[in-house]
Amino acid sequence: MELKRVVVTGLGAITPIGNSVEEVWTNAVNGVSGAGPITHFDTEKFKTKFACEVKNFNAADYMDAKEARKMDLYSQYAIAAAKQAMADSKMDLEKVDLDRIGVIYGVGIGGLHTFEEEYSYYMKNPDNGPKFNPFFIPKMISDIGVGHISIMFGLRGPNFVTTSACASSTNALIDAFNYIRLGKADAIIAGGAEAALTVGGVGGFSAMRAISTRNDDPQGASRPFSKSRDGFVMGEGSAALILEEYEHAVARGAHIYAEMVGGGLSADAHHMTAPHPEGYGAYKVMKNAIEDAEMSVEDIDYINVHGTSTPLGDISEVKAIKQLFGDYAYKLNISSSKSMTGHLLGAAGAVEAMLTVLAVKNDIVPPTINFHEGDEDPEIDYNLNLTFNKAQKREIRAALSNTFGFGGHNASVIFKKI
Repeated sequence: MELKRVVVTGLGAITPIGNSVEEVWTNAVNGVSGAGPITHFDTEKFKTKFACEVKNFNAADYMDAKEARKMDLYSQYAIAAAKQAMADSKMDLEKVDLDRIGVIYGVGIGGLHTFEEEYSYYMKNPDNGPKFNPFFIPKMISDIGVGHISIMFGLRGPNFVTTSACASSTNALIDAFNYIRLGKADAIIAGGAEAALTVGGVGGFSAMRAISTRNDDPQGASRPFSKSRDGFVMGEGSAALILEEYEHAVARGAHIYAEMVGGGLSADAHHMTAPHPEGYGAYKVMKNAIEDAEMSVEDIDYINVHGTSTPLGDISEVKAIKQLFGDYAYKLNISSSKSMTGHLLGAAGAVEAMLTVLAVKNDIVPPTINFHEGDEDPEIDYNLNLTFNKAQKREIRAALSNTFGFGGHNASVIFKKI
């Protein structure tokens, strides 16, 4: 069968470096870090006392305050990003088939705030019996955010979440892409949301020694490809992309940012949390995405890498790029936007896909910040253009975005100029 073309017609974002797409893009291009001291809870006894928090977010700007109290923070972020994206798309819901418009998000953890609050209250008051908020379960479950979005807009198409750790929202984009190109939907709000900056979230990742402890320099802590990197910086937030069938978008006169042309999936089948040491899963997922797009490696100009600033992950991803792209790897721009946004876990793929779309649209590569001369890792090839510290202008015909998750889950997507 002939596959439909899929384009991006709307964007929305709530992130540590801005609560609008314009603000996020401006700060990304300017190399602004979203890191700072954690304010969600008391970190006095924690090894890591900083993160990339969303700032100045007011749920009442996007929903009724009474309804917001029935939602976990991750759902509030999800709804806010979706409302921005739908407004940006200028889609008139009275003139489209609501049975063919859906919502698919990636969520790695879900309502961790809610779980901790409810269980903590019970443990402190066991003599009162199991008295839980009736909204405990609906607030906590990872799929409820997309349920709220579908109800808000009356969208009756495909509606679900994907969970594959830090690859979750890239998986969501790929699922949405496939539903549309197979003719099963006209448009889908695709994205991701996460709000895991809690006692358990930070404490759990800290116990794994996965996150940075550079408390004296939060804004310089996420330093992908540097020898002194000591783990990722946790982030939170949401991003949403309106993926739409090309003819459907053209017929309504939609503004088109870029075309989504491919998606790849793979598994490391190696270790619970560590990447394959030679980057085989990363190599395979990028290869699968390029083949799905019916492209060659020479068609790609930019890679927004997973680039978490972990000792093992950065090395294996560089190895994968060099293996797949060969000599052409040295003509690419490569950068990690996590150096600025932190790692948004299940929402990372959506935020990074949005930045990749804007890079293609504007011919600008956001930088990898926090690299300093003398901090070279002997296992990283610095002849690659890792776009250190300053954005670079160049023609970007097509760009690839990588996300990899605990469990060995890998997902990559490709966007190109329309």
